[in-house]
Amino acid sequence: MSWPDGRYIQASVFFSRWLLAPFLLGLLLCLLLLMYRFFGDLYALVIQVPSMNWHDTVTGVLNLIDLVLTANLVLIVIFSGYENFIRKINAADHPDWPEGLTQVDFAELKQKLLGSVVSIAAVDALAWYFDLENSPDTSKLGWVLAFPVMLVGVMLMMAIADRLGRHGRSG
Repeated sequence: MSWPDGRYIQASVFFSRWLLAPFLLGLLLCLLLLMYRFFGDLYALVIQVPSMNWHDTVTGVLNLIDLVLTANLVLIVIFSGYENFIRKINAADHPDWPEGLTQVDFAELKQKLLGSVVSIAAVDALAWYFDLENSPDTSKLGWVLAFPVMLVGVMLMMAIADRLGRHGRSG
């Protein structure tokens, strides 16, 4: 009995990319859950707006924005995961699709993901700031504000590293 050459191992590894498909389908379900939550929160906000002050109204709207940003993040991960690991999407076959959905390389994916997370964290920090009257915990506010600032620093470092990496390859 001879040890198989690398072709079988290579084929197994190559076809294992399909194991990612159930995860992507699960993320599609998560989009439906976010949509359910969005409309539930929107309904509650519409009902409560007449009796709310402007801080609470803005906080409610910011929470809806948070859900939208999270849904965008999930969609970016779904498309990028599908295109990078399962099957390329030919943009010519879908001229009406937005450019940002297809052909997202890992550098762009990292920037989009971190950008989305920073946006979500910033919206949460703003919502927390508006709610400062109800819970004046300044130590927590410091952490709430430090988190998006830290993520911006990480984004800048990754952008610089990606740029240096591209510059090194092209030079």
